[in-house]
Amino acid sequence: MSLLQFTTRRLLSQARCALRPPPSKKQQFCLEMARPSSNMADFREAFARAKHIAIITGAGVSAESGVPTFRGAGGLWRKWQAQELATPEAFARNPSRVWEFYHYRREVMLSKQPNAAHVAIAECERRLRKQGRSVVVITQNIDELHRKAGTKHLLEIHGSLFKTRCTNCGNVAADYRSPICPALAGKGAPDPEIEDAAIPVEDLPRCEEDGCNGLLRPHVVWFGEALDPEVLAEVEKELDMCDLCVVVGTSSVVYPAAMFAPQVSSRGVPVAEFNMEATPATDRFRFHFPGPCGTTLP
Repeated sequence: MSLLQFTTRRLLSQARCALRPPPSKKQQFCLEMARPSSNMADFREAFARAKHIAIITGAGVSAESGVPTFRGAGGLWRKWQAQELATPEAFARNPSRVWEFYHYRREVMLSKQPNAAHVAIAECERRLRKQGRSVVVITQNIDELHRKAGTKHLLEIHGSLFKTRCTNCGNVAADYRSPICPALAGKGAPDPEIEDAAIPVEDLPRCEEDGCNGLLRPHVVWFGEALDPEVLAEVEKELDMCDLCVVVGTSSVVYPAAMFAPQVSSRGVPVAEFNMEATPATDRFRFHFPGPCGTTLP
C-alpha cells in the first residue's frame, strides 16, 4: 500500500531515524537488554492500567477460522496469485475473472465463523466499555469476522468483501447477497482446470442507485491503490490516544500498517505482540507471546 497517504510528520520522523548513525556499543547493549518479554503477569499489569487499547489485527487472526490468506507459496486461485487479480488493471482487463475470484472469497467467508481470538477481542471491548475504558480494533482483514464476533469500534483499513463501490458514481454499499448477482451463481471454483466464466460485463454486479447502473467493484484496497486518507487519519488519532497496543496475527511487512505499532512503541507505550512467530518488528515491542492467537489471546 502506498506510504504517500500517511502523514508527512510521521514520514519525516522515519526519514530522520534512517539518517541517524549506527548505535554505539552502549546503545547496542541497551537494545540487547530490551528484548520483548513473554511474562503474562507483567502484561496483565499493563493491561489493567490501560484506558484506551488499540488492537491491530492481520490475516493470522482469521487463519484459525479456516480463511485462505492467498499469501506465500501455494496461495493460488486457479493459476493466479491474488496479487495478479487484486489490482485495478486486472479488473479493467477482465472484470468477470476478478468478480469470480471475489465471489469465491465471499462464498467461503459466508461459511466461516469467528474463532476464539475474534470472540476474546469483542468480549474485551464489551467488558472494558462497562468500566469506562475503550478498545479500538484496527484490522487489515476484509472478512468482517471481527464484526461478526461483535466488535463495535472497528476500522477496516483495507475495506470489506461485503461492500461494493460503483465505478461510475462512487456509491459504497453493504451487500451480503449470495450470490451477489445471478450470473455468478455456481461460479468461482478455484480448481486450476476450470475455465473462466467470461460473464458479459452487463451481467456483472451493477449499481442500484437511481439512474446509475454502473459496474460495481469490491470495496477493497487493491495492490497499487492508496488507503483511504480519512480512515488513515482516524487510525492515527486512535494510535495517538492509546496507552496500550496489542498486535495480533500480522506479519508486520505490509505497509503502512507495519508502521502502526512501532510508531506507538517509539513514544514509550507498551506494545504486546501475539503471533505464531517473531516478525521484523518484534524486537521493538515490550511483549511477545508466540503461538496460535486463538489459544494465547483469550
